[in-house]
Amino acid sequence: MRVDEDGAMALATRLLADRGTPAAHAAMQARVLVEGELKGHPSHGLQRLPRILSRIERDLIDASAAGMQNWRSSSYLEVDGQKGLGPVVAHAALDRIAERARETGIAVAGIRNSNHLGMLAHYVECVADRGQIGIAMSSSEALVHPYGGTRALLGTNPLAIAVPTAGRPLVVDLATGLVSMGKIHHHAANGVAIPQGWARDSNGKPTTDAAAATRGSIAPFGDAKGYALGMALELLVASIAGSALAPDVRGTLDADNICNKGDVLIVIDVGAEPALLRRFSDYLERIRTSIPADPLRPVTVPGDGASSRREQAHKDGIEISPKLWDELNALSYSNNPPVRGHGQ
Repeated sequence: MRVDEDGAMALATRLLADRGTPAAHAAMQARVLVEGELKGHPSHGLQRLPRILSRIERDLIDASAAGMQNWRSSSYLEVDGQKGLGPVVAHAALDRIAERARETGIAVAGIRNSNHLGMLAHYVECVADRGQIGIAMSSSEALVHPYGGTRALLGTNPLAIAVPTAGRPLVVDLATGLVSMGKIHHHAANGVAIPQGWARDSNGKPTTDAAAATRGSIAPFGDAKGYALGMALELLVASIAGSALAPDVRGTLDADNICNKGDVLIVIDVGAEPALLRRFSDYLERIRTSIPADPLRPVTVPGDGASSRREQAHKDGIEISPKLWDELNALSYSNNPPVRGHGQ
């Protein structure tokens, strides 16, 4: 079934408000989830909302908190998230470091004791919209096995970078696992097998069973290279944010534990002149118009696919599992009628 963006936002915001989330915080959390849907990444979309609501109900999330910030130096902001919603804590920190970077050229926020951020692209795009370079990193539970290993010991440890241009910014958003565990959960929830090579089961054996993979481990992307990058990000985030290492991280995929992963946000302000931004745009266009290996598949640059899917979803609506949509409507505390999708 298809649901329009406004309907998805209305339902998500209502469910959060039902549980005492301040209006601005509810809208911010809902926006990040709906953006995941719009960009074609349901693993970081509304399927995460029931768990967030449960975590609020169980006092694992303080939906009113925005984090306690402390400048440890002129360009390093230490943030205790106070169990707040990830997007709320992150945006509050971004506002501070983006402003500081105007003076210092670069500013960094290390965040601990906060909750899941959702797609990191969302945050670095917000930075690029200000004309600054954005970098975001996050850690997670042990979900990825080492290259050559069989047991989960690293997080998926995503990395996002956005660089402004005269047009749409260059946006890179990738996890160092071959896929996110959220994507495997999405396959499991819909009874869809995963491709060979994505994951191993709890016995360390390769599997295409998505449910079995949720109890096992994900392969690192790019074999040894992705493993090396994931390991570097694991230590980098823990050292800056003061957060736990993957084997001890909990709280992004459960409704039982306080979340103790870490996040790092970096804003770089080089005062780029319009001529430089135009040169960047021209370069990206040169790549897009280069000769493709397959004439039916034009060359793209990172971020093009998500942008295209978002534009299409604005027109046609978001494709949502009817089962998930009914589940979300059933979670409402209010007497409001259910939000209907195009397919109902």
